[in-house]
Amino acid sequence: MKLTVEKASIIVDRALAKAGEMKIKPLCVAVLDDGGHLVALKRADGASILRPAIAVGKAWGAIGMGESSRRLAERLKERPAFLGALSDMSGGKVVPVAGGVLIMDGATIIGAVGASGATSDEDEACAIAGIQAAGLEPKV
Repeated sequence: MKLTVEKASIIVDRALAKAGEMKIKPLCVAVLDDGGHLVALKRADGASILRPAIAVGKAWGAIGMGESSRRLAERLKERPAFLGALSDMSGGKVVPVAGGVLIMDGATIIGAVGASGATSDEDEACAIAGIQAAGLEPKV
C-alpha cells in the first residue's frame, strides 16, 4: 500500500482536531511518504514559524532511521557522538524528539507523521490520532 494524499489529508486534519480537543498550543503537522517527501502539511493559526521545519524533521528522522523519533531520542541519550554524526549527515534535518511516528502497512514503513507545537507527548498523541483516523497503523 502507498500513502495517498487523501490519507495524508485525513491525518493532518485529525491531528489538528485532536490538538483542539486537548486544548493545546497551535500545532503543525507534516506527513511524509516512505521516501521522505512531503505529502501534506498544515500549520494551525498562531503556530510559530519554526513549527513546520520541526514537524518535518521529526517525521524525516523517523523515516531515515526506521524508528519513531521518541525511540531515536532514547537511543541517542547515551550516544552523543552518534547524535552529532547523524546531525551532520542529515544536514541538520533530524529532530530526535518525540512527535515523529511511523505509518505502517504490516511490517512495511509507508510514511511518517511529525507534529510540533505542544509537549512531545502531546505532539505524539496527535500524530497517532491522525494516523488511526486514516485507517492506518502507527508505530511509536
